[in-house]
Amino acid sequence: MALPVGQQAKYWGIATAVFLIALWFLGDVILPFVLGGAIAYCLDPIADRLERAGCSRMAAVAIITLVTIFIFVLLILLVIPTLVQQTASLIDTAPELFDRLRTGLTERFPQLMDSQSVAYQQLLAIGETIQSKGGELVNGLVSSALGLINILVLIVIVPVVAVYMLLDWDNMTAKIDEMLPRDHAETVRMLARDIDATLASFIRGQGTVCLVLGTYYAVALMLAGLNFGLIVGFIAGLITFIPYVGALVGGVLAVGLALFQFWGAVEVMDGESVSYVTNWLRIGIVAGIFGLGQFLEGNILTPKLVGQSVGLHPVWLLFALSVFGSLFGFVGMLVAVPIAAMIGVVARWGLGQYKDSLLYRGKSGGE
Repeated sequence: MALPVGQQAKYWGIATAVFLIALWFLGDVILPFVLGGAIAYCLDPIADRLERAGCSRMAAVAIITLVTIFIFVLLILLVIPTLVQQTASLIDTAPELFDRLRTGLTERFPQLMDSQSVAYQQLLAIGETIQSKGGELVNGLVSSALGLINILVLIVIVPVVAVYMLLDWDNMTAKIDEMLPRDHAETVRMLARDIDATLASFIRGQGTVCLVLGTYYAVALMLAGLNFGLIVGFIAGLITFIPYVGALVGGVLAVGLALFQFWGAVEVMDGESVSYVTNWLRIGIVAGIFGLGQFLEGNILTPKLVGQSVGLHPVWLLFALSVFGSLFGFVGMLVAVPIAAMIGVVARWGLGQYKDSLLYRGKSGGE
C-alpha cells in the first residue's frame, strides 16, 4: 500500500531541504565533484559510442582521457598564455582607451565635452576608476578564487573524479534506479528521461555552439587585426549560452575596441605633416564578424545542435542563474542550468497531471 500523499510530500520536502542545505554549506568542497560529474555526463555518450564500436568501457575511457590530455596540453601551450597576456594588456590599456575617447569627443564635440559638463566629469571619473581599480579588481578576483578554491586541488581532483565517474557511470545509474521508490519508479524514470533529453540538448548542444562561436570570433577578430581579439572571442563564446547576451556583450566590446584602435589611430605622413584618419573598413569588418556569427548561430548552429524544443526559456534561465548564483556562489551557477531543467520538466509534468485531474476538468469532464 502506498504512503499517503501528505506523508510522501513531507519526505520529498525533507530530501529537497537537505540537498539545499548541503549545497549551501559544502559549496566550495563539492565544487571538484560537481565539475567532475558534469564532465563525465558530457563525455558519457562518447564512451557509449566507443563501446558500441567494440571497445571495452576501460578502453573507451582511456581513449577519451588521452585525447582530452592532448587537447588540454595544446591549449596550455598555444592559447592560454596568449589569453592571459591579452587580458592583462586590456586591463593596462583601459585607462588609455578612455583617455583617447575623452580626447576624441573633446575634439569633435567641444560644446558637449566642456570641462564643466556632466559628460566630461563622468568620463574622467570612469578613466580614473579603471586606472586605480583595474589591477586591484583582477588581483582581488584571483586572490578570492585562490581563497575559495585551491587551484592545484581542482587541477588534480576534477580529472580524477571525472575519469572514475565516467568509468562507473552505467553502474551508478543502475544503482540509483534500484533505490527508486517502487510505486513511483516508472514516473521517476520518465521524468529522468525527459530531464536527460533537455540537458543533453542544452548542455551538450549549447556547449558545442559556445565552443564553435568562441573559436570563430577569436580567430576572425585576430585576422581582422583587433588587438584583443582572443579575449573578446573567449568572452563572447563563454556567455553565448545566454540568448542574445553573448553576442551583445561581445559585439559591443569588439566594436568599442575597434573604435578605439582604428578611429583616428592611423598616421598618414606627408612630408612634415601628420594626420589621423579613421579606418571605417576595419570597424565595419569587426561589426560584420558579429553579424555573421549571429546569422550562423540563429540559422545553422542552434537549430542543428540544440534544437527548438529544449524547454528552457531565456528568462527562466537568467532567473535560475541569478538566484542560484546569489545564494550558492559559483557552485550555484554550475548547478543552476540542470536544476532549472529539472524544475521545468517536473513543472510541465505537473501541469499535465493537473489538466487530466478532476480539479481542472470538473465533473462534466468537458474541455
